[in-house]
Amino acid sequence: MTRSSFVLALVVLATGSQTFKSAIAADVAPQRPNIVYILSDDLGYGDLNCYNAESKIPTPNLDRLAKQGIRFTDAHAPASVCTPTRYSILTGRYCWRSRLPSSVLGIWGKPLIPSTRLTVPSLLKQQGYATACLGKWHLGWDWATKDGKPPAIGPDRLSNVDFTKTIGGGPTTVGFDVFFGVDLPNFPPYCYIDQDRTVGIPSEASRPEFNRPGPMLPGWQWVEIMPEITRRAVSYVASRKERPEPFFLYLPLTAPHYPVVPAKEFAGKSRAGEYGDFVAQVDDTVGRVMESLEKNGLADNTLIVFTSDNGPEISNEVKPGVYDRVEQYQHASMGPLRGAKRDAWEAGHRVPFIARWPGKIPAGAASAETICHVDLMATVAAIVGTKLPDNAGEDSYNILPALVGEKLEKPIRPATVHHSGKGHFAIRRGDWVLIDAATGDDNKEPDWFKKLRGYEPHNQPGELYDLRQDLAERKNLYADQPQVVSELKELLKTYKSEGRSTPGAPQPNDLPDRSKK
Repeated sequence: MTRSSFVLALVVLATGSQTFKSAIAADVAPQRPNIVYILSDDLGYGDLNCYNAESKIPTPNLDRLAKQGIRFTDAHAPASVCTPTRYSILTGRYCWRSRLPSSVLGIWGKPLIPSTRLTVPSLLKQQGYATACLGKWHLGWDWATKDGKPPAIGPDRLSNVDFTKTIGGGPTTVGFDVFFGVDLPNFPPYCYIDQDRTVGIPSEASRPEFNRPGPMLPGWQWVEIMPEITRRAVSYVASRKERPEPFFLYLPLTAPHYPVVPAKEFAGKSRAGEYGDFVAQVDDTVGRVMESLEKNGLADNTLIVFTSDNGPEISNEVKPGVYDRVEQYQHASMGPLRGAKRDAWEAGHRVPFIARWPGKIPAGAASAETICHVDLMATVAAIVGTKLPDNAGEDSYNILPALVGEKLEKPIRPATVHHSGKGHFAIRRGDWVLIDAATGDDNKEPDWFKKLRGYEPHNQPGELYDLRQDLAERKNLYADQPQVVSELKELLKTYKSEGRSTPGAPQPNDLPDRSKK
């Protein structure tokens, strides 16, 4: 397809006119590229060289991916913690509309995505795609138990879960043909899951210092998770070489999330400690997937995306944590931004976002367009030439024009809602961002870091920043701009009450009273 016909297809899709049907009849078919979506876990905006020239971590493969495609500098996870972002990526809907108003799913958490909800993989399956999820899930399962009681961990650090039974409500119930991976690396059960069964029986009691106690497969090694996920991803790509149907590979990595366990060959690869070495391993995984695409002749017809689920971890379980790395290694995982994972400040949710699609995305491009992970659903729909129903992708905007480098007359997203680990809301419109809480800090920044960055104290009921003038969010303008505060509060209220932030019929939130909070 020529670029002109490709743009025509986008235009008529956006207008919803009859011309689109005519274009298809005239053999101007929608695109059907393979789609590989790689999601790192707790990677910061300042960790990659292509985002931070002072980074102490070598990331040659991701830097190469950026040179071959486009790098977004204003891309955001919809939440600053794990589960909500994963929910939004796959559904095109903010997670605070679901039954999870804050934090993440706990151990043995129930499935968060109903099997009746349209997801990115189920949408693509309808369009003839093969779909696979390899890596971390953390969106809930239905675990069978031996005694009929809810799953629990006993004083012996084992559980009443019956690991001989199939597990309901997982990836294969929401559109994935294939799943292999873990629920998450720091929650039991400590074992792999293949489709809807554990690989072996977690029969050994475990209480690792950095994880939650619970049942573990004998001989389980956390250091092997990333290499196994990588091998599976490379093998899956190779298996698609001779297949006629396109594929969607969702690759949610377990790194650099704790436990920070880089493989032996990455020890000392960075100048930012074990965390930096683990990020170097993430870069290697991306490189191996890129190599497999190229080796098997699939790279030219593959849209590959790399990003992170939220900002970098501050917890003491990561040693040294994000602020300690600044002091010990002069490496700022948050880059020039304020905050970390869980925060409503920028570093909690502004993340690297790199995309490559040869012949469609211009090489070496950069974009300052504000985008959000929740936009995958509408973008995929545009790529394959289908229209979302009103009850799907309620918060998802089509960012394809920005991806392919079109000149935009206005922002794609009128506004974007951010959500902290504690459930605090922030809303961004243009250069203004309002944090609708007394502080965007869920973590408590060290005093020495506040002084280093020049953050000013305040005593206002909320925070307002002009990011064009103050990307580091040093000066709170809440009291100085009451009109802006009022407008953003009203817009946030509307987004909550209407059950969507995109044009369309109002939709119910899973918890109707959420709009009052």
